[in-house]
Order: sequence, then C-alpha cells, then structure tokens
Amino acid sequence: MMKNQVKQATDLKNSNSNKTLIVIVGPTAVGKTALSIEIAQHFKTEIVSADSRQFYKELKIGTAPPSAEELEAVKHHFIGNLSIKDYYNVAKFEEDALNCLEEIFEINDFAVLVGGSGMYIDAVCKGIDDLPNPDEELRSELKKSFEENGIEFLRMKVKHLDPDFYAIADLANPKRLMRALEVCLMTGKPYSSFRKNHSKPRSFKIVRIGLNKDRTELFARINQRVDEMIKAGLVEEAKSFFPEKELNSLNTVGYKELFEYFENKISLEKAIENIKTNSRRYAKRQLTWFRKDESIIWFSPEQKCEIIEKINQ
Repeated sequence: MMKNQVKQATDLKNSNSNKTLIVIVGPTAVGKTALSIEIAQHFKTEIVSADSRQFYKELKIGTAPPSAEELEAVKHHFIGNLSIKDYYNVAKFEEDALNCLEEIFEINDFAVLVGGSGMYIDAVCKGIDDLPNPDEELRSELKKSFEENGIEFLRMKVKHLDPDFYAIADLANPKRLMRALEVCLMTGKPYSSFRKNHSKPRSFKIVRIGLNKDRTELFARINQRVDEMIKAGLVEEAKSFFPEKELNSLNTVGYKELFEYFENKISLEKAIENIKTNSRRYAKRQLTWFRKDESIIWFSPEQKCEIIEKINQ
C-alpha cells in the first residue's frame, strides 16, 4: 500500500464526524469568491481553492484570482502556488488538497472548498477514477490526426464514441478531447464510464452549496468582467505569454482568443467578443457538470443567511 493510501486509511479510521467541508461551486462570475470569504469568516476558517487556472501565479488578470484584499481577509490555499511551466494534474491536487484539509481540521471544525473546476471539486469530494495509463503510440496518432484535421475532427469522434462526455466536455481543449479518445480506443468503453465509480470515503462531512443567478444577469456579469479585465491590462498580460502559448496552462479562455489576435487571425474587437462568448459557454458547461450532482443544494449568492443555516443543520 502506497504511503498516501496508508495515510488515508488511517484518516478514515480516526474519522471525526464533527469536521465539515463546505463546498461552494457555480459558474464563472456568479460570486463564489465573495461569498466563500464571508462563509469562511463566519466559521473562522480557511479556504481551499479548486480553480485550476488560479493555481498559476503569472496569470494575474485573466483568471480573476482573489484580490490582495480578499487574500488578506481569509487565508487561501492553492492560489498562485504554481508557475505556468509547472506540470500539475488533478490526481496531485487530490492528494495535496486532502493533506491541506487535514491540517485545517486540526484546528478548525470547518473548511471551505471553492471553485468552478468540476473535476478538481470531485477529486476532493469523491476521489478520481483510476484511468488506464497513456498509450504513447496511440497518443501520437491522435495528435497527428488533430494536426492534420483540426479540433472539429476530435469533437465529432468524441461525440460518436462518448456522447455523455461530449455533453460536458471543454470542446475547445484538444488535450482533454484526445485523452478521452485515447481511453475510449484503448478500452473499448466510453471515457465517461470511468467517471461513474463509487465515491471514495472521506473522513469528514461534506455540505455542497451551488450558486447560480438568472441567466441574463449572469451573462451580463460575465461580459462586464471581461470588459474590466481588458481595462486592467489583459491584452498586455497575454502578449507577454505569447511566446509560450503552447503551454497547457495557457490554453485558457481570455488568453487563447488574444493569441489569435496576436497572430493576425482576428481583430482585437473580435478577440474580446470571443472571450465573452467562450466565457458564457464555459459557464453553461460548468452548470451542466454541477447539476448532475444531486447532493448540491442551490442558492443565490445573496442568500448568505440561508446558506449558513443549511450548513449548521
């Protein structure tokens, strides 16, 4: 048994039912950061971030990380802890986040986990599924097919082999699409079938809170946030990363659209429009992902008192 497996088994044996993980999820720009800080302050605890792009310290504008004042108001973990050149994955995050929660629970009965990256939230709450190891030859073939036929080829292949994953996938991310196809072709089973295993037991209680707003209001907030990012210098920030645009950490809404502008493929106005469109699409995918979890209780971000009452039940 591996060291971290022994550790998890010990944690479960010493399970303490009065420890509660408060999970706050929802689409981009809905207000997760502000509410999570208020909730953490109420319960006098700390925040574990599960936003996979806010891990990168260089991305100061396009990922909308908490401000300096917000970081000072409550202790945050996994904000700006990596470089864009660092390799990191969801399995490592599961291990790191559980270790972090163990330390928080030594001095607090509550901890807050917040983010919009569904896979990273699930890794902490449910554990990740054991996927087969990569097949380098098959991976090379898929990469070649992508280079020759474009991303639409990958999308249609995923749609054919695994329509369930296609419905929630980031269709702008070729690496995720190729990984899904790799698993489908290696095993003869849909990639999504590996994501339906039983949840791994956790040594703490989990209360899942979902935040949402009226779609018109949410989309207006997304558009406004993009405008604010542009005013804050997003174009200049993205330009500084253009030489490293192939990094997976930069395959992110807000940066990849501006890279197309720097390549003279589209105008700046079109790039900004595309950022807004892709952000709205991302919000829809986030909601699709989270709505499949029937344990999530949904609120408006303004319902702070009702949320606290639910957590205390």
